[in-house]
Amino acid sequence: MATADMRRRLRERPMGVTILLSIVGYALVLGTFLLDVPIYPDLTRGQINLLTHAIAVINTTATILLASGWYWIRAGEIRKHQLSMVGAFVLILLFLVVYLFKVGGGGEKHFVGPDIVYYPYLIMLAIHIILSVVSVPVVLYALVLGLTHTPAELRTTPHARIGRIAASAWILSLTLGVITYVLLNHAYSYEFATLLVPVL
Repeated sequence: MATADMRRRLRERPMGVTILLSIVGYALVLGTFLLDVPIYPDLTRGQINLLTHAIAVINTTATILLASGWYWIRAGEIRKHQLSMVGAFVLILLFLVVYLFKVGGGGEKHFVGPDIVYYPYLIMLAIHIILSVVSVPVVLYALVLGLTHTPAELRTTPHARIGRIAASAWILSLTLGVITYVLLNHAYSYEFATLLVPVL
Protein backbone atom coordinates (compact mmCIF):
# COMPACT_ATOMS: atom_id res chain seq x y z
CA MET A 1 0.00 0.00 0.00
CA ALA A 2 2.80 2.43 0.91
CA THR A 3 4.60 1.62 -2.33
CA ALA A 4 1.45 2.19 -4.40
CA ASP A 5 0.82 5.48 -2.59
CA MET A 6 4.40 6.63 -3.20
CA ARG A 7 4.18 5.67 -6.87
CA ARG A 8 0.93 7.63 -7.20
CA ARG A 9 2.56 10.72 -5.68
CA LEU A 10 5.55 10.39 -8.00
CA ARG A 11 3.20 10.06 -10.98
CA GLU A 12 1.34 13.21 -9.97
CA ARG A 13 4.46 15.33 -9.36
CA PRO A 14 7.31 14.08 -11.59
CA MET A 15 8.73 17.58 -12.05
CA GLY A 16 8.68 18.34 -8.31
CA VAL A 17 10.42 15.04 -7.50
CA THR A 18 12.99 15.74 -10.22
CA ILE A 19 13.74 19.19 -8.81
CA LEU A 20 14.06 17.85 -5.25
CA LEU A 21 16.40 15.00 -6.24
CA SER A 22 18.47 17.35 -8.42
CA ILE A 23 18.93 19.79 -5.53
CA VAL A 24 20.03 16.97 -3.21
CA GLY A 25 22.56 15.73 -5.78
CA TYR A 26 23.97 19.19 -6.46
CA ALA A 27 24.20 19.92 -2.72
CA LEU A 28 26.22 16.74 -2.11
CA VAL A 29 28.71 17.56 -4.85
CA LEU A 30 29.05 21.26 -4.05
CA GLY A 31 29.32 20.52 -0.35
CA THR A 32 32.18 18.12 -0.99
CA PHE A 33 34.04 20.58 -3.22
CA LEU A 34 33.45 23.80 -1.31
CA LEU A 35 33.19 22.78 2.32
CA ASP A 36 35.68 20.95 4.47
CA VAL A 37 33.12 18.48 5.77
CA PRO A 38 34.87 15.92 7.99
CA ILE A 39 32.88 12.90 6.82
CA TYR A 40 35.47 11.44 4.46
CA PRO A 41 38.46 9.42 5.70
CA ASP A 42 41.94 10.42 4.56
CA LEU A 43 42.98 8.31 1.58
CA THR A 44 46.44 7.28 0.47
CA ARG A 45 47.54 7.87 -3.11
CA GLY A 46 47.25 4.16 -3.73
CA GLN A 47 43.62 4.23 -2.56
CA ILE A 48 42.92 7.29 -4.72
CA ASN A 49 44.36 5.46 -7.75
CA LEU A 50 42.25 2.39 -6.98
CA LEU A 51 39.09 4.49 -6.75
CA THR A 52 40.02 6.29 -9.98
CA HIS A 53 40.24 2.96 -11.82
CA ALA A 54 36.97 1.80 -10.21
CA ILE A 55 35.25 4.96 -11.46
CA ALA A 56 36.47 4.26 -15.00
CA VAL A 57 35.06 0.73 -14.85
CA ILE A 58 31.74 2.01 -13.47
CA ASN A 59 31.46 4.69 -16.18
CA THR A 60 32.40 2.30 -18.98
CA THR A 61 29.81 -0.22 -17.82
CA ALA A 62 27.17 2.50 -17.47
CA THR A 63 27.91 3.66 -21.03
CA ILE A 64 27.46 0.12 -22.34
CA LEU A 65 24.15 -0.20 -20.47
CA LEU A 66 22.93 3.14 -21.83
CA ALA A 67 23.81 2.19 -25.40
CA SER A 68 22.11 -1.19 -24.85
CA GLY A 69 19.03 0.52 -23.46
CA TRP A 70 18.88 2.75 -26.52
CA TYR A 71 19.18 -0.30 -28.77
CA TRP A 72 16.54 -2.28 -26.87
CA ILE A 73 13.88 0.45 -27.02
CA ARG A 74 14.43 0.84 -30.75
CA ALA A 75 14.02 -2.93 -31.07
CA GLY A 76 10.78 -2.78 -29.08
CA GLU A 77 12.22 -4.71 -26.12
CA ILE A 78 10.71 -2.54 -23.38
CA ARG A 79 11.65 -4.72 -20.39
CA LYS A 80 15.29 -4.99 -21.50
CA HIS A 81 15.32 -1.22 -22.08
CA GLN A 82 14.00 -0.61 -18.55
CA LEU A 83 16.56 -2.95 -16.97
CA SER A 84 19.42 -1.35 -18.92
CA MET A 85 18.43 2.20 -18.00
CA VAL A 86 17.79 1.45 -14.33
CA GLY A 87 21.09 -0.46 -14.21
CA ALA A 88 22.90 2.54 -15.72
CA PHE A 89 21.28 4.86 -13.18
CA VAL A 90 22.28 2.62 -10.27
CA LEU A 91 25.85 2.66 -11.59
CA ILE A 92 25.80 6.45 -11.79
CA LEU A 93 24.69 6.59 -8.15
CA LEU A 94 27.57 4.25 -7.31
CA PHE A 95 29.89 6.52 -9.32
CA LEU A 96 28.71 9.53 -7.31
CA VAL A 97 29.42 7.80 -4.00
CA VAL A 98 32.88 6.62 -5.09
CA TYR A 99 33.73 9.98 -6.68
CA LEU A 100 32.75 12.01 -3.62
CA PHE A 101 34.62 9.57 -1.39
CA LYS A 102 37.73 9.96 -3.58
CA VAL A 103 37.61 13.74 -3.83
CA GLY A 104 36.56 14.31 -0.23
CA GLY A 105 39.15 11.92 1.13
CA GLY A 106 42.10 12.54 -1.13
CA GLY A 107 41.70 15.27 -3.71
CA GLU A 108 42.07 15.36 -7.46
CA LYS A 109 44.65 14.54 -10.10
CA HIS A 110 45.73 17.27 -12.50
CA PHE A 111 46.89 16.45 -16.02
CA VAL A 112 50.59 16.82 -16.84
CA GLY A 113 51.40 16.57 -20.52
CA PRO A 114 52.29 18.52 -23.66
CA ASP A 115 50.16 21.54 -24.62
CA ILE A 116 49.02 19.84 -27.82
CA VAL A 117 47.22 17.28 -25.63
CA TYR A 118 46.62 19.41 -22.54
CA TYR A 119 44.19 21.85 -24.17
CA PRO A 120 42.06 19.19 -25.92
CA TYR A 121 42.08 17.32 -22.59
CA LEU A 122 40.74 20.44 -20.82
CA ILE A 123 38.05 20.93 -23.48
CA MET A 124 36.91 17.30 -23.18
CA LEU A 125 36.97 17.53 -19.39
CA ALA A 126 34.93 20.77 -19.47
CA ILE A 127 32.32 19.24 -21.79
CA HIS A 128 32.22 16.12 -19.59
CA ILE A 129 31.64 18.21 -16.44
CA ILE A 130 29.07 20.55 -18.02
CA LEU A 131 27.07 17.67 -19.47
CA SER A 132 27.26 15.82 -16.14
CA VAL A 133 25.82 18.85 -14.36
CA VAL A 134 23.09 19.83 -16.81
CA SER A 135 21.95 16.28 -17.57
CA VAL A 136 21.08 15.47 -13.93
CA PRO A 137 17.51 16.86 -13.98
CA VAL A 138 16.88 15.60 -17.51
CA VAL A 139 17.98 12.07 -16.60
CA LEU A 140 16.00 12.14 -13.35
CA TYR A 141 12.85 13.37 -15.10
CA ALA A 142 13.04 10.63 -17.74
CA LEU A 143 13.68 8.04 -15.01
CA VAL A 144 10.80 9.21 -12.78
CA LEU A 145 8.41 9.09 -15.73
CA GLY A 146 9.68 5.66 -16.78
CA LEU A 147 9.34 4.17 -13.31
CA THR A 148 5.88 5.54 -12.57
CA HIS A 149 4.04 5.00 -15.85
CA THR A 150 3.14 1.93 -17.88
CA PRO A 151 4.53 1.70 -21.44
CA ALA A 152 1.11 2.70 -22.80
CA GLU A 153 0.92 5.70 -20.48
CA LEU A 154 4.43 6.80 -21.40
CA ARG A 155 3.24 7.46 -24.96
CA THR A 156 1.26 10.43 -23.60
CA THR A 157 4.27 11.89 -21.75
CA PRO A 158 7.49 13.52 -22.99
CA HIS A 159 9.45 10.44 -21.81
CA ALA A 160 10.69 9.38 -25.26
CA ARG A 161 11.85 12.88 -26.26
CA ILE A 162 13.39 13.65 -22.86
CA GLY A 163 14.92 10.17 -22.75
CA ARG A 164 16.70 10.69 -26.09
CA ILE A 165 18.17 13.97 -24.85
CA ALA A 166 19.14 12.45 -21.50
CA ALA A 167 20.74 9.34 -23.01
CA SER A 168 22.65 11.36 -25.64
CA ALA A 169 24.07 13.79 -23.07
CA TRP A 170 24.80 11.00 -20.63
CA ILE A 171 26.59 8.78 -23.16
CA LEU A 172 28.69 11.67 -24.46
CA SER A 173 29.59 12.79 -20.93
CA LEU A 174 30.58 9.29 -19.82
CA THR A 175 32.56 8.62 -23.00
CA LEU A 176 34.53 11.85 -22.58
CA GLY A 177 35.06 10.97 -18.92
CA VAL A 178 36.59 7.63 -19.88
CA ILE A 179 38.79 9.26 -22.56
CA THR A 180 40.11 11.84 -20.10
CA TYR A 181 40.71 9.03 -17.59
CA VAL A 182 42.88 7.19 -20.12
CA LEU A 183 44.81 10.35 -21.02
CA LEU A 184 45.35 11.26 -17.36
CA ASN A 185 46.17 7.85 -15.93
CA HIS A 186 47.67 5.83 -18.77
CA ALA A 187 48.75 7.91 -21.76
CA TYR A 188 50.37 10.81 -19.89
CA SER A 189 51.00 11.79 -16.27
CA TYR A 190 49.40 13.69 -13.40
CA GLU A 191 50.07 15.44 -10.14
CA PHE A 192 47.93 15.32 -7.02
CA ALA A 193 46.02 18.36 -5.82
CA THR A 194 44.29 18.26 -2.44
CA LEU A 195 42.65 21.69 -2.71
CA LEU A 196 38.93 21.07 -3.07
CA VAL A 197 38.07 23.59 -5.75
CA PRO A 198 35.79 22.66 -8.65
CA VAL A 199 37.42 22.50 -12.08
CA LEU A 200 35.32 24.63 -14.45
